[in-house]
Parts: sequence; structure tokens; C-alpha cells
Amino acid sequence: MRVVLAEDLFLLRDGLVRMLEAYDFEIAAAVESGPELTRALAELAPDVAVVDVRLPPSHTDEGLQCALQARRERPGLPVLVLSQHVEQLYARELLADGTGGVGYLLKDRVFDAEQFIDAVRRVASGGTVMDPQVIQQLLARRSHTAQPLGRLTPRELEVLELMAQGRSNAAIAAQLVVTERAIAKHTSNIFTKLGLEVSDDDNRRVLAVLAYLDHGSH
Repeated sequence: MRVVLAEDLFLLRDGLVRMLEAYDFEIAAAVESGPELTRALAELAPDVAVVDVRLPPSHTDEGLQCALQARRERPGLPVLVLSQHVEQLYARELLADGTGGVGYLLKDRVFDAEQFIDAVRRVASGGTVMDPQVIQQLLARRSHTAQPLGRLTPRELEVLELMAQGRSNAAIAAQLVVTERAIAKHTSNIFTKLGLEVSDDDNRRVLAVLAYLDHGSH
């Protein structure tokens, strides 16, 4: 599996390269700036991009903007974002476009190699991986506008957060120690209360929720 990695801090970039190579990923390119990332994504067509949000020359949201542009040119390009912050506007655009694997992890909440490698593999295979804090911030922003989440019970909110992380009904049921049938009922209620069509496709339903949240932020 070929990876393009973008991270401006040398020690972190080198550490990520060594970790990925140890798990049999091929590093197609490891770059440190936005222009280099744009070229690498266009020329190398990797299986997945692992991208820091803040890259030179702007040190703002250069990496995320490059990733979004690459996905416009190559719809479905799997992108895993690594950041110290939740860049809400661009995060919503990335997560709500409905094509391909996406992920958004906060650097200081990645606690071991297995967690990170699993996230890369899930995104590369078309899945969705999101840090719970990212979900909470996106949900909080939406709740300030139309308050649709006020219709959900505490359990439904808990299920929604796990759902938005990309977890299946079976995985949610195991974590909450309830039956899968109970989770299916909760998810049906969530989509009904939020005015969304019910879908059994985990990735699509996550993106549908995020697209709805994004719509409400405009």
C-alpha cells in the first residue's frame, strides 16, 4: 500500500515513515510543504494520503486545502488528516463530500502504533475514522444553530457519536453492552429525528450525518 505523507516537523515525519514502513507500507513520498504535497498527490497517485493540516508556506490550513484539491481532481482519494486542532470549515468539506475513505485524528490523542496503523488501513479501504473530540466539536457547532440534537435521548447521542466515528452497529452494541437489535432501533430513531434517510452502509451514514451538520452551519 503506497502512502504520501505530509508533515513539516522532521522528527515526527521521520517517526511516521519508520512506523509505516515497519507495518509494510510503501512510502511513495514524505514531504514537508503544501506545494510538495500537491505535486506528490498529483504525480504519484497514492493509495492513501496522511496529511498534517498546517504546512508551509502558510502554516494555517495548507495541508487540508491541498488534500481537498487533490480529492476534487481525483474523487475518492483516501485522506487521513493529522492535526493538533479541529479546522471546522475544511473538516466539514472533507468529511461531507461523500466519496472515498476519510479520517481526522488529533495528534495528541493517538496513543499507540496499532491505533494509528488501523486508522490508516481503514481509511485506505474506504472507511471513516474520526477522533471523538472532532465529532463533539462538529456536533456542538451544529447544535448552536438549529438544536436538532435536543431531540435525541442521552443514549441516542452516545450512539450517534460512536456511529460518526465509523463504527458498525455490532461494534457499538459490543461497546455499550447491548444487543445489535437495540442499536439498530437507536440508529433508526436518530435518522428519523434528524430528518435523514436510514442507511445500513456505515461509511455513507456517517457522511450523511456530517453533510447534514455541514448544511446546518451555513
